[in-house]
Amino acid sequence: MSISRRNLLCLAAGVAALPALPRPSMAQDYPTKPIRLIVGYQAGTAPDLIGRMIGQRFSEQFGQPVIIENHVGASSNIAAEFVVRAPPDGYTLFELTSVNSWNVALFDNLKFDLLRDLAPVASIYRGIGVVVVQPSFPAKTLGELIAYAKANPGQLRMGSGGIGTPQHLYGEMFKQMCGIDMLHVPYRGGGRSLADLLGGHVHIMFDTLVTSINHIRANELRALAVTSPTRVALLPNIPAVAEVVPGYAADGWQGIAAPADTPVGIIDKLNKQVNLALADPNFAARIADLGGVPFATSPSEFRTFIAEFTAKWSTIIKSANIR
Repeated sequence: MSISRRNLLCLAAGVAALPALPRPSMAQDYPTKPIRLIVGYQAGTAPDLIGRMIGQRFSEQFGQPVIIENHVGASSNIAAEFVVRAPPDGYTLFELTSVNSWNVALFDNLKFDLLRDLAPVASIYRGIGVVVVQPSFPAKTLGELIAYAKANPGQLRMGSGGIGTPQHLYGEMFKQMCGIDMLHVPYRGGGRSLADLLGGHVHIMFDTLVTSINHIRANELRALAVTSPTRVALLPNIPAVAEVVPGYAADGWQGIAAPADTPVGIIDKLNKQVNLALADPNFAARIADLGGVPFATSPSEFRTFIAEFTAKWSTIIKSANIR
């Protein structure tokens, strides 16, 4: 049966007047293809290992591959810039760390704004530092170390993995709060600094717990204090710096970020999976093996935390004139 032109036009007008059928939102469909997680550090480092753990979790829950890409260089600024320029569709994510907060004050020429151009998705863990010396070092406690440093200004050599690394910044904060002077000796990497501490070429390090713990257990290094606000399960008999220097707290952190303007629904979906992973005792145990503690937040809480952390350390970095 043929349809007259008049009837055809009426039918078309009627279809146009119908309300649009709802389509599944981008967040409901997400993800429909592989996700890339950009890490600014070499394979085998803590950020890389944490990234692979989270990537595996996403892959298992979402049924899509998660590809870890290591974009190394410039204290992870290269990786951050790559993600900032990526489409805000949830398929390019960034392994965000405390170093990115420190970089705000350490670098004068960043090509992006940390909180304007990146959307915090979920925090993962907080790392722990430890003040370590050789067993033969004359100071047996943190209080004795402070007294020794005051009696011998500029004589203690403080090793670090380089300018602006956790070892450096934790030590600078300690120096400022205690009113002491120690000579900073930067190396090209924390491993070299630790080797020279073991060899007696430097006197002290504010090292990451994960890299020092085996040397502490083997009595090759003496732990004087941990840099976290309170004592930690791995070293229950070692005091926190704050027990001697009230208010001292220095720890790193890691989390996930996405390009700014990534849909809220996608961010919430990713955040939920990270927090479920952190509540898993097996996952939390793997974080503990890396010298950290699980750190779960909502996206808004994570954003507030980053802003406050960045402001705190920017003051310390500028006061010490670190570049």
